Formats: sequence, structure tokens, C-alpha cells
Amino acid sequence: MEIQYLKPNVVIEPLVNRWYAWSHLISPLTACLNIANKQINIMESYIDSPEAHQAAAKNIKLLGGPFMDYEEDKTKEIKKLKDETLSISGDYIQLSRALKSLQRMLAECAVGQSLDSLYPKIPDPLKGYVELAYDLSNQPTFRIYEPLLYKSKYYHKKSQSIALWLTENDERPFVFSTPKLDNDNVIHLSITFDSYLIDELSKMKTVPGNVENMADLLDIKPSQMALFKSFFHADPPPKYVSYTGDKVRMRYFGHACILVETEKTSILVDPLISYYGYESTTSRFSDIDLPDKIDYVLITHNHQDHLLFETLLPLRHKVKNIVVPKSNGRLQDPNLKLMLNAIGFNNVLEIGEIESVDFSDGRILGLPFLGEHADLDIQSKLCYHVKFGKFSVLFAADSRVFEPAVYKHIHRIIGDIDVIFLGMECDGAPLSWVYGPLLSESLAWEKDQSRRLNGSNCDNGLSLVDIFNPSEVYVYAMGMEPWLKFISSIKYDEFSNPIIESSQLITTCTDKGIFAERLYGEKELFHTK
Repeated sequence: MEIQYLKPNVVIEPLVNRWYAWSHLISPLTACLNIANKQINIMESYIDSPEAHQAAAKNIKLLGGPFMDYEEDKTKEIKKLKDETLSISGDYIQLSRALKSLQRMLAECAVGQSLDSLYPKIPDPLKGYVELAYDLSNQPTFRIYEPLLYKSKYYHKKSQSIALWLTENDERPFVFSTPKLDNDNVIHLSITFDSYLIDELSKMKTVPGNVENMADLLDIKPSQMALFKSFFHADPPPKYVSYTGDKVRMRYFGHACILVETEKTSILVDPLISYYGYESTTSRFSDIDLPDKIDYVLITHNHQDHLLFETLLPLRHKVKNIVVPKSNGRLQDPNLKLMLNAIGFNNVLEIGEIESVDFSDGRILGLPFLGEHADLDIQSKLCYHVKFGKFSVLFAADSRVFEPAVYKHIHRIIGDIDVIFLGMECDGAPLSWVYGPLLSESLAWEKDQSRRLNGSNCDNGLSLVDIFNPSEVYVYAMGMEPWLKFISSIKYDEFSNPIIESSQLITTCTDKGIFAERLYGEKELFHTK
């Protein structure tokens, strides 16, 4: 009987049809559009010219583009994956076509009269799943009955799987363009994201277990057993020491991930955790630095670098509550509570702006989150104001503060804030980078470029500072850490606009007598309650 620990650098990678799993591949309508309008296009492009993809993947100017990153020709494997996708997701292709037909029908037929007569014209795959409406400008639109879709054949739970493999560094292909193919060093498990087996396996990072029993539960083949056993070792991890101090401790885990702790409560914001167990030039906290129980996980918004299943699923057994912003039932704004429930989180709290969650020694308050969503009507985004006693902190994530009047109104309600964390990736990707597959028609290039997924620049950030009078300001969520490259593809130098803008903010804050710093790697802060 082998009682061992799961190694700290084992990746538990969630996949949908062998593509890296993120939120738009879970909700049925966004999933069908991403498969039909993005993944199949990328696969067809690779099949037509693998050499072009190989060259583009090496071009630093094209990082994050729709190019598969393989060292060897994988045409045969991609053809097979495309055929399997079309077979498994045939009803998704029909659903994506039905959405286009619905949008076209509304544009042509909904001209201000009652919409009752249009319900028979709704394409069959969508019948019973949408409500037709006009907005107050008499423009036709529709609302989705998303809970019904999760209970229908269009929620492809069986397309979900897990890849297990060992990482030795931070280098990975850009995962949103590169499917996870068969590899001698990877074990693919046909288990769904809501499976308790993910929890049982994840627990073995800190609690030793029987490797043979786990292999049986995961249905590991004899030919995979040697590789599976290599994922375990006898070395116990450093034991987490619970924080018992009388101050508020905040630990920066990289990007937008902050762990806030008091002697009573732990709060983890936008978890994106680095793997541990290999040499690195960048100091970092990892999952061994997380408490055994996390009282609240806060998700600021539904972008890949803030809601990451690869981090969340292995933490599920530790998390007591997840707090998410409410959505509006529109195609571009899938409901986060429904989504997390579907993948096994039964402890999701949904709040809106100026709504709160109270706990024994403090309060979490949702605040408006402006911008960073390319001017789309998206409500599932919140800044979080967290208060312990007299101490308060604002996690503004990637909010772009272009309308200070909003926060002046908020200041009248909550007063000054001690510490502000503000995202200043102020260039951002164009709208199409995330939302392109959802658009009924492609935007002109200049419009796409003008509507960006960008955070605050110096002037935006200083307006927040001037309103809330903090004693400390930290620039974060910049995507700078090396373990972010596989999902963000960001690479800065001293001449990059986000670096210039954030440096100006830091200098101005310093001149005002406010401590300011751009965070990188890891940081530990203490504040009196």
C-alpha cells in the first residue's frame, strides 16, 4: 500500500473537447458560438497551413493570436479532433446557426409592432429558450432562459475532461488557441468538472492517500500506471500555519489574486495560483500558502485571468463560499452562479452593486465596475470593498474609472478607503479577442480596435485616489508574472504604455505622500483593524 502526496507541480487541467476550459465553454450558448465561430476556424486554418501557424506562434507580435503552437506537424491529430468535434457538437453547430437566424429574423421583422406573432418564427433549436423583447429605443432583443439550457441536451457535460501532467517551469503554449493533444507525459481523464474525484485527488497535495485506490477511482489504465505513480511522492508539504495575528494580513499571489486574512476570516480574491515545486527566478506564493479552509472566494468579473477553472477546481474542497456578481441574462453575460453550480460549486452567493455579505468581523460590499468590457452590456462585474473594523480595502480589478461621478456617489456612502488595488493594463485587447465569436456580425477594424478590454490609465486611477484618499495604492492585475503568459500572452518593456502610465501614477501618489507600488511576484502587507 503506497500512502503518498500528490506532487505540488501536478497540473489538473480542465478541458472541453480537448480545448482549455474557460467560462464561455461552459454556458451552452457561448460554448456553441466559440466552438462554431472560433475553434473550428482555428482547426481548419491549421489543417490548411500548419507551417503558417508554426511561424506565427514564434512571432512575438502575434502572441495571443489564433495560432496553434506545436513544435511538430499535428495535422493528422487536428483533423481527427475536428471530426470528433463536429460529431460530438453537431447540435451546437445547429444552435449557433439558429442564433444567427434569430438575430436576422428580429432585425428584419421586429419593426415596432407586437412581437407575439414572431414566436412561431423562432428557429426550432431555440424554441422555449428565449423571450423576445424591445428595449426602450424600440430595438429588438432577446433574453435567454439559461437555467433551461443547462437542463437540456445543449449542456455538453460529457465533453469535459481533465488532463494530468507535471510542469517543470512556467512555459506553456497559449492555451486558448492550442488544444491539448495526446502526449506520452499526459494522462487524460474522462471525468466531468463536478466530479468528487477532482476534490479527492486535489486533497492529496496536503493529505496523503492510497495511490492504488486513487488509480482505481480514476480508472487509470495499466499502461498509464507508471506515469500516474510519478505524480506522487512521499515528501509532505510544508504545513500551513493559520494566521492568528491581531492585524489584517494581505498576501499578493500575482496578477489580481490577493489573500486577505484575519484571525477569524480568510478571503481570496480572483484566484490564479502559481504551481510550486520547480526552480524559478520569480519569488511567489503558491497553493501551499493557502489556508486549509477559505471562507470566501471573490470573483470580480468573468474574464479568463480572473475566473480560472484550473485554479478553482482543485481548491473546491477548501472553499466555503464563492461570491460572484449578478448577470443580466444576455448572451454576452452568462450567469456565473449557474455556471459554477453546474461544475460542482454548491456554495455560490450572487450579489449586485451596493449589496453586501456580512461575516463575523467584517463586510464585503459590491461596488460598480466601469469599463474593461468593450462597451458591451455586461453586469457580471464588481469591485469589492472589504472592511474589517476601521480598516477598508478596495479591489478595483480592471475597472477603468472614466466617470468619477459614480465613485463620488459611493464615497458619500462608504467614506475614505485605506488601501486601493487597481488594475492598469490600460491598452487591453480589442473586443473581438474575447467576444468576437458571439457577435452576429464582425465589427469594422477601427471600431474593434477602439472598443477594448482595458483598465485604468494614470488619469483614471488618480481620480479614484483623489476621491477615496487612500494611504496606500497598489497597481496589480497587469499580467506581468511569467506564470500568466499561457493565458494572457502579455510581454512588457519599459516603453510599454501600461508601464509608463502606472509609473506616472506611482510617482504622483508618492508626491502626494501616498505610498504606491506596482506589484510583481509576491508581497505581504499588514494593517491595523
